[in-house]
Amino acid sequence: MNQELKQRLHEHLTQIVRERDPYLASGGHFLVREYIREFFGQYGKVEVHQFQFQNKTHQNLILNLNSASESNLPPILIGAHYDGVPGTPGADDNATGVAVLLELATVFSASPLKYPLRLVAFDLEEYDRAGSFAYAQYLKDKKQKLRLMLSLEMLGYCDLRANSQKYPDIIKPFYPNTGDFIALVGNLRCLTDLICLSRHIKRKGTPCEILPDPSSGKLVPVTGFSDHFAFWQQKYRAIMVTDTAMLRNPHYHKPSDTIDTLDLDFLTGVCQSLIAALKTI
Repeated sequence: MNQELKQRLHEHLTQIVRERDPYLASGGHFLVREYIREFFGQYGKVEVHQFQFQNKTHQNLILNLNSASESNLPPILIGAHYDGVPGTPGADDNATGVAVLLELATVFSASPLKYPLRLVAFDLEEYDRAGSFAYAQYLKDKKQKLRLMLSLEMLGYCDLRANSQKYPDIIKPFYPNTGDFIALVGNLRCLTDLICLSRHIKRKGTPCEILPDPSSGKLVPVTGFSDHFAFWQQKYRAIMVTDTAMLRNPHYHKPSDTIDTLDLDFLTGVCQSLIAALKTI
């Protein structure tokens, strides 16, 4: 276990875990947004994608990192939402995703990937994914290509007990009942990436399960409950990386979603494994 990485992730969590609904906890929302902006700013110019929702302007924050070569390749977009629902500090949902997103900025600014990397902190995921829908539509209108989109959605809850993992009935027979894995949920366009990323995540010691969804959320709606769904709708390759949220974590959308309910060793392992897997693309 990389103790330095674990400590850095914990430091991010201490800044992000707070009530941060943009309307009912606007102070916390502002502090978290500015923390992300300042952290991203260490590694380059932070772009702001503004969009309108309920007569208010909101911001997706974007950091672009160069590829290892000068070739004109489409970027890999990795996003995590920084807003939270009212009444919860949102440690797993989604401070864990944002913490890993920030760590990816640190790692890949120093060691670039083959593809350019676009890191996006989305606002308003909890308002029917308004931020990612606005940004995915923007990219489509601009005819911008993506190599792949990854949505980091709740990465830090692990339960080693039997029957701790729940599923919709339609997929329940095919997966383990212990909540000790990270899940990759993707559309059929990214089936090869699902298989490849899962294999390398497992090699780094993190249990991993994949769910290719040919219906893009129509048959199993819970597979679309994050920012990747907006990119599915625009026909991009997109994958949600998740601890499965309400299917495992009993603190989902509750005041009890606090740092002390997380498994920081599991979160650190997920981060390490994801970094290793991305290097293989």
